[in-house]
Amino acid sequence: MDKYQKIEKLGEGTYGVVYKAKNKEKNVVVALKRIRLENDEEGIPCTAIREISLLKELRHANVIRLDDVVYTEKKLTLVFEYLDSDLGKVIDAAGPGGIDGPTLKALIYQLICGVAYCHSQRVLHRDLKPQNLLVSKRFELKLGDFGLARAFGVPVRGYSNDVVTLWYRAPDVLLGSRAYTAAIDLWSVGCIMAEAARGRPLFPGTNVKDQLHQIFKVLGTPTEATWPGMSQLPEFR
Repeated sequence: MDKYQKIEKLGEGTYGVVYKAKNKEKNVVVALKRIRLENDEEGIPCTAIREISLLKELRHANVIRLDDVVYTEKKLTLVFEYLDSDLGKVIDAAGPGGIDGPTLKALIYQLICGVAYCHSQRVLHRDLKPQNLLVSKRFELKLGDFGLARAFGVPVRGYSNDVVTLWYRAPDVLLGSRAYTAAIDLWSVGCIMAEAARGRPLFPGTNVKDQLHQIFKVLGTPTEATWPGMSQLPEFR
């Protein structure tokens, strides 16, 4: 870790801390995601292993680049390319009217390109939200935070339904489906696009029940005729 000089803390969560830093050997700014390894019995968190294994295989202009992995006692550090902001901050800066048309089109196009590439590589992101979409000063957008991402195959396996931040979670997942497809990411893309255009979230639910209510209030309440199989979902009642 000697070649990395920390500049400032960018954020902190249950996983650990993210720093803005400088690679002294290459004289470039990077982002350090330092993951706590406090429990020796559990070892490296599965989310970190998943993120490392997937990002080592993914190479695309709209996917964050993982440059290095440094493992030391009690610490695992992922070294990423550095981007100045995220889409959440861009939306906040734009104000109530949302992001202007040309910029919005450019950002959403890049988002769709990144998601399409991941799906072509059989990877579900499963946690698309504005805060996980990194944006540079030149409005280059890259998908970040692959901690919940999963490789998928055919036939579709059963997955966890405890994925995707509530406001961007698809209704079938809210109703307990574990047999979801790449459509889970596309629902999130639609919610993000609406939020960026409006300047506020499309479905800001407070819990699962309220989230479904918010969705059905805007899109209409589905029936078995309009959504075949809905009544068979685990949480339907």
